[in-house]
Amino acid sequence: MLVNFFRKSNAIDIKGSIETQKKYYKNLKWQVFISATLGYGLYYVCRLSLNVVKKPIVDAGLLTESQLGIIGSALFFSYAVGKLINGFLADHSNIQRFMSIGLLISALANLIMGFTSSFFFFAICWGVNGWVQSMGAPSSIVSLSRWYTDKERGSFYGFWSTSHNIGEALTYVLTAVVASYFGWQWGFRAAAIAGLLGCLIIALFFHDTPESKGLHPINKDFRKKKTSTWSEQKSVLKNPYIWVLALSSACMYISRYAVNSWGPYYFETAKGYSLTQANTLVAISAICGIIGTATSGYVSDTFFKGRRNMPALIFGIMNVFALALFLLGPKNVWWLDAISMVIFGLAIGALICYLGGLMAVDIAPKQASGAALGIIGVMSYAAAGIQDIASGYLIERNKSIVDGETIYNFETITIFWIGAAILSVILALFTWKKT
Repeated sequence: MLVNFFRKSNAIDIKGSIETQKKYYKNLKWQVFISATLGYGLYYVCRLSLNVVKKPIVDAGLLTESQLGIIGSALFFSYAVGKLINGFLADHSNIQRFMSIGLLISALANLIMGFTSSFFFFAICWGVNGWVQSMGAPSSIVSLSRWYTDKERGSFYGFWSTSHNIGEALTYVLTAVVASYFGWQWGFRAAAIAGLLGCLIIALFFHDTPESKGLHPINKDFRKKKTSTWSEQKSVLKNPYIWVLALSSACMYISRYAVNSWGPYYFETAKGYSLTQANTLVAISAICGIIGTATSGYVSDTFFKGRRNMPALIFGIMNVFALALFLLGPKNVWWLDAISMVIFGLAIGALICYLGGLMAVDIAPKQASGAALGIIGVMSYAAAGIQDIASGYLIERNKSIVDGETIYNFETITIFWIGAAILSVILALFTWKKT
């Protein structure tokens, strides 16, 4: 049915009546939204595959925790720089080609990693993966600015942001099951197959601009005469509120990727769960994140009149509480750990929407949406990369072997992760009047 819907819209004659053109635009708009959401969700499957197989790789003696931290940071650092540069480029690009090429290369990087165990090749491939991963989100956000009106954008931004959670859920459930049964190599290979599927969806159904399909620009900012895109982008660089939001998002991303990158490892080593059980718990946060993300834009648009400050504060406090419950709660109480992941998923899902882009896009010129997202991205993922190195180092440094058994001390990690979440809440308060 979905394929027939896509085919039907492409067959409409845009030279017909106004009503026909409205239907044509509506169908194309939904194609863009659905393909962006599914496509970016499969981007995430190619980004998170390493997180699922960390413990089996360490158990096999192939790599250490510190080496995995360095490899993980290679993605984050290249992603951070790429997010800034590709965010600016996306404002000028054919986003259909831009997004599909990025996912194609990401899938190939995963495929290569499924056939090697070399630290050098892992680091190189994961670094390349980080760069091309940064081509996905800017393309999607630019598409929302090009295809959706100001009144729609908040809600659809929230709905699109569920792609993060869709990708995380697929990774921590399906990829984990494949890796459990067929070995860690197939965790990467399965991700590569998913990435190739996403590339096909984007290539067929993700469209560049309304003008490329014979329609007039939807957003009035693209119709009026004004300064160049580069001038609009420079104004974003000079906006202090966007930089404060970037710092707040960076601290939130430390807590976000602490759980995404090291959550399964923590559940296995600190609380004694199996590989499948540990990844299932993290998958709960991803699934609940879908609810938090999908409703975030609608909630702020409907109940807070488009203001994001109050809901950002509420969900920020929820994030702090969830991390405290996750890290300080008792061992082997599955239902309590599940509750912590439910709260964490709801909170992070909403904060990804607010701090991770929407609040910055709201106060930036529409022609510079990619640039605004790029600034948020470079700060967020630089912090995520630092987190991965620091977490890997702190975990390895604070473990000891007693009578042949490995004992872990997570006190320092607990302070690091919870402290970052608290700082994120404080920083966001400085943008209260503007957002």
